[in-house]
Amino acid sequence: MANNQSVRRHLDAFTRGRIIGKLEEGRSVTSVAAKFGIAHSIVSRLWRQFQTTGTAIREFRSGRLRGTTPADDRYIVLQARRNRRQTAGEIARHTTQATGRPISRFTVARRLHGGGLFARRPVRCDL
Repeated sequence: MANNQSVRRHLDAFTRGRIIGKLEEGRSVTSVAAKFGIAHSIVSRLWRQFQTTGTAIREFRSGRLRGTTPADDRYIVLQARRNRRQTAGEIARHTTQATGRPISRFTVARRLHGGGLFARRPVRCDL
């Protein structure tokens, strides 16, 4: 059974470098695309990325982007350690004011969990 779906093949770093080199020499996007046997849009996107970021390295990501940075995560844990009685909602408000990005109380709870802090403590019950 033949599979007619298109297959995405990513360019390796060496080929990306060669393409950027040809474009820096002054060759046109169309001629470079023809030389490497790839679509004009791929070369154009690669060139635009290089001009914007200064690099042609692919970033491997999957899924949704994180709402907090590692520095934000450390700040959240620090806030919780400073005042143990603060709720996740209060910490979220403080973090939002400090960073300027809205963060939910559920995000705060996940970051605290990752930092080894938990909302509930295990209690030993007598039966």
